[in-house]
Amino acid sequence: MTGLPVPELHPACLPVSFLLGTWRGPGVVGYPTIEDRTFVQELTFDHVGKPYLGYRSRAWLTDEDGEPVAHAARESGYWRAVGGGRLEVVFAHPTGIAEIWYGEVTGTRIELATDAVVRTASAKEVTAGKRLYGLVEGDLAYAYDLAAVGQPLQPHTSARLSRVRETS
Repeated sequence: MTGLPVPELHPACLPVSFLLGTWRGPGVVGYPTIEDRTFVQELTFDHVGKPYLGYRSRAWLTDEDGEPVAHAARESGYWRAVGGGRLEVVFAHPTGIAEIWYGEVTGTRIELATDAVVRTASAKEVTAGKRLYGLVEGDLAYAYDLAAVGQPLQPHTSARLSRVRETS
């Protein structure tokens, strides 16, 4: 549906409003069970006037020149600021994994940790995660630690993304 007016941002979303827009940039991925690689990622945070932000992430593996060569991870979900700097986040992955995260926002810094990870019978084993997001010189930087496939919690991905589109 098009032509709808842009709703006002719900007051509950003010602590995470700095995320609004589309962000894009390079990152690195590594884990004991995979080859270290570079990627480019695009994150979009939007709103519809309700007490949550919508979230979409797309990533592409890149070659040595930073050019995308293959589709990589995707996830989507919702970020809910629930007062007192607390966050509740839900992510779903096309690989059969769904996660519930809890965390806190302090200024332009966000720390999240998984509370629950569920998976389909064919999905890889993921048991926990931690994420740190923050603004660095106007860019959105993040680091993601993962516990999966019998490995303990350890660094998995990180990226520094520049805002490429504003969302009101």
